[in-house]
Amino acid sequence: MKITKTLAVAFGLAALAACNKQSPQENAADNIEANGENVAENIEANASNVAENIQANASNEAAAVKNQAENKADAVRNSANNSSGNSY
Repeated sequence: MKITKTLAVAFGLAALAACNKQSPQENAADNIEANGENVAENIEANASNVAENIQANASNEAAAVKNQAENKADAVRNSANNSSGNSY
């Protein structure tokens, strides 16, 4: 996101240098708009990262629960085999 922000600022400065016909108020408005767009992009990127992390955590927790269930099932099978003398 820093690259995007840097490019946006550089583009804004280049536009200002190419066209000095804007008033200070117009320049300030352009800067406010550019800053708002940068903030929006950062919020979107952060939300995307959070969503990806939540999904990864959920997948990891599901895998852990599945592994625990498999381990308990194996323990029950082993206990039954040991007590009856049979093996499957």
